[in-house]
Amino acid sequence: MDPWESLLVLLPEEWRVCLERTSKAILGQVQEIRVRQGQPILAYGVFGERVLTIDGRADKWGRVLTTKPEQIRHLLATISQNSIYALETELRAGYVTINGGHRIGLSGRAITEAGRVRTLKYISGFNMRLARQVVGCASPLLPYVLTAEGQLCSTLLVAPPQGGKTTMLRDLVRTLSWGAACPRGYKIVVVDERSEIAACYQGVPQLDVGPRADILDACPKAEGMMMALRSLSPEVLVTDEIGRREDAEAIEEALHCGVIVLATAHGSSWQELLRRPALKSLLLQDSFARFVFLSARHGPGTIETVLDAAKQPISNFRGR
Repeated sequence: MDPWESLLVLLPEEWRVCLERTSKAILGQVQEIRVRQGQPILAYGVFGERVLTIDGRADKWGRVLTTKPEQIRHLLATISQNSIYALETELRAGYVTINGGHRIGLSGRAITEAGRVRTLKYISGFNMRLARQVVGCASPLLPYVLTAEGQLCSTLLVAPPQGGKTTMLRDLVRTLSWGAACPRGYKIVVVDERSEIAACYQGVPQLDVGPRADILDACPKAEGMMMALRSLSPEVLVTDEIGRREDAEAIEEALHCGVIVLATAHGSSWQELLRRPALKSLLLQDSFARFVFLSARHGPGTIETVLDAAKQPISNFRGR
C-alpha cells in the first residue's frame, strides 16, 4: 500500500491537494512533514529540506502554504477521531501513531503535575514521520552478525539521528523472523517503546516483522524487556535507542539468561558511546559481540564499519 494513503485522508484539503501535486519522486524520499501554525510547511528527506508550495513544486519559497489555525484544529480532530480526551495517554507522550504506522509528534503548551507532563494543550505544531519499510536493506549486514556456524550475535547498531538505525533494525527483525538468508527463523520479542520498529496501530504491526515476532508496543524498554523474559520466552530481544541505566541493566539480565539482544543507540563513534555513563559499563563488559556503525553519507542506513567484541573491525564497508 502507498505509505501516503492513510495519512492523506487525515489532512486538510489544501494540504492534501498540494501533496497530490508534488512529484512522486520527491514524495518517495520524504521522511518528515513539519507543520507549525502561521509558518510554511516543510518536508525533510534524503534531499534535505524542501518547502511545500501551492503548486506542489516543493522547492521554491514562492507560493508557500502557510498553516492556518483552523487547519491545526482539523488535523487534531481527525487524528483524535473528534475526541481529544481519547488521546490523553498520547498527549502525555507527545505523539500519536495513526493507521499505517505513521507517527505524528505534537508541540504545544505542556501541562505538568508533580513535575511530570500530564498533557499538552494549545497544540500548534505537528511532525508527521512516515513509516516506511526498506525490505532487504539488512541483507549486506547479515553475514557479519552471524558466526561461521550461523549463530546470531548480540548486536548494537549505532548511528546519529536519521542515520537509518531503526530501518536497519526493522529489516533484521523481518529477516530473522522469517528465517530468510539464515539457517532458521528466530522467536523474537520487540519492545517498541515509541511504536517505530513495527509501527503498530491498535496493537497490530503495520510493517512486516515476520511470523515469529511478538510486539510489546508503547512499552517502556526496561520494563518491557523484563516482561518478555518472564512470559514470552524470546530467543532474540529487540529494542530501539537504549541510553538509560535501567536499559543497560535489563540488557545485562537478558544476556545472562542466554537471550540474544539486538538494539540501537545514538552516536557516530566508539568514543562518543563511551561518553554516555549509562552505556559505558555495558559496552566495556563485552555484552555485545558486534557493533555496527551507520551513517546517512549515501542515504540513511549507509554501513560504515562493523566491530567485533574486541572492538576490532571485521569489515570496512567503505560507506556502501
